[in-house]
Amino acid sequence: MTTTEAQATPDVRRTVAAARTRHTLGRILVTLARSIAIFVPVFLVATFVTFALRSLSGLSPARIQLGEEATPEAIARVEAQWGLDRPFLVQYGDWFNGVLHGQLGASWTNGADISTLIGLGLGVSLSVATFALLIGVVAGFGLGTLAALRRTTWIDRAITGFVTAISVMPAFVVGIVLVAVFAVGLNLFPSAGYVPAEQGFGPWLAHITLPAVALSFDVVADVARQLRSSLVAAYSENYVTGAVVRGLSKRRIFFGHVLRNGLGPALATLGLKFPSLVGASVVTEWIFGLQGFGRFANDSAQAGDVPAVQGVLVVSIVLVVVFNLVVNLVLARVTPASQRGV
Repeated sequence: MTTTEAQATPDVRRTVAAARTRHTLGRILVTLARSIAIFVPVFLVATFVTFALRSLSGLSPARIQLGEEATPEAIARVEAQWGLDRPFLVQYGDWFNGVLHGQLGASWTNGADISTLIGLGLGVSLSVATFALLIGVVAGFGLGTLAALRRTTWIDRAITGFVTAISVMPAFVVGIVLVAVFAVGLNLFPSAGYVPAEQGFGPWLAHITLPAVALSFDVVADVARQLRSSLVAAYSENYVTGAVVRGLSKRRIFFGHVLRNGLGPALATLGLKFPSLVGASVVTEWIFGLQGFGRFANDSAQAGDVPAVQGVLVVSIVLVVVFNLVVNLVLARVTPASQRGV
């Protein structure tokens, strides 16, 4: 190789690397733009339907504050104080403007700021849900990968049976068992309550571990099953056969071809799991004495506090959209199919 060729090689590599970086960035920006284009109309329709719940429900703050024996004059006076005597679209416009500024209104039951109430409960639920998702991802990816690598063996059958068993276990049953064994029996974890992370990482982690484990079983099962199926299917593709013929190592074949192509369905599963963990944890929160987002939603619905329920629905919509956006960006970055624009 001549001196000129040796000097040109680094330049070529830098050019190729820069082109790949631009291509990756462009692909991520396209994915982001598509997601936002879908999010905006969905958010508008969802918030409109959410706000229409009050009119459809027939509930009123006067009924909560004055009781069922309230006179029509008293009801009209209270509704006027809450601005419910104005035209529907005017009410929606004011409410939607508040939503855009992070203001979800006031509670009918106690007049407290709903954004503050949801923020307090959401911090608890996000802590538990994030830890549950982490447990589910680590355990699910480990079990799914091991089952795929040992497919058709007793290890594969044992893992398949295990994830099938835990997938049908209700979270509240698992929670009760965990409390009885690890909190009451072994005294390793607290049985109830919550400590914010600002007061100490150790106490915070100890209080969220058992509820997170109880919620993680469904995530472990779904991720493991999806990943195993995808990896087994990827192993039968022609590009894997070609890699074997070229003499590539099993490690390189797995990480360079099989895992990247089989990762998509498992990641897509997580897009739905995280919001459901936050919103559907009300029973687990009751068991472990947590004042979380799910419990707040349940209490608000039972009390007929329509503004609070509307705020819960708006936050849930945002959680679903944002987390799915994150998953789509990760898919656009790591999966070969999305890189080819498939």
